[in-house]
Amino acid sequence: MPRGKAAGKPTGKTARQLLLSEALRQQKHPPTEVLQPPRANMADDMQGATMDRILQEISAVGRKLEGMDNAMVALTAETRSIRLDIAGLISQISGLDQRVATVETQMASWTDRDLELSHLRSKLTDLEDRSRRNNVRLLGLPEGAEGADILSYLRDILPKLTDITFDPPLEFQRAHRLGPKRQAGSDRPRPIMVSMLRHM
Repeated sequence: MPRGKAAGKPTGKTARQLLLSEALRQQKHPPTEVLQPPRANMADDMQGATMDRILQEISAVGRKLEGMDNAMVALTAETRSIRLDIAGLISQISGLDQRVATVETQMASWTDRDLELSHLRSKLTDLEDRSRRNNVRLLGLPEGAEGADILSYLRDILPKLTDITFDPPLEFQRAHRLGPKRQAGSDRPRPIMVSMLRHM
């Protein structure tokens, strides 16, 4: 066999013809392509999942806000109640202040009254002492000797018993016997209490 044929000598078709025939063959039997899933659908799925998650979080935040709103309503009601209690306490304290002021005023007047009462007691004690000084107790005068007019009896009998001449004459305010009445001529005559008009 000749060496030229064995080495791959062209079979009679030019390179241009080979390219054309190859192009025609590819048009009749186009190469099959592997279909890829559309990328748009995956993006939509991811976007949908993200939106669901965002909606869930928004819903959770909404529930928390609703709970906070309820807590604020309760807090507002409690604050209003406390404000009313404080207003009542302020009113009570104001009333107590007025009562304390009234009591203080009364106490001041009572202090003045105590001073006045102490002064009156002192005067009364002095008057009682002076009144007692004018009282004379006579013992041993016979029961019934005074008769119906005890003051005249004393004006007559006292200068004789004391052997004193009184100038001016004795003046009596009142006189009376002490104790229950006894029979005339009794061994234990009642004493006579005499109130003088002047100091002796």
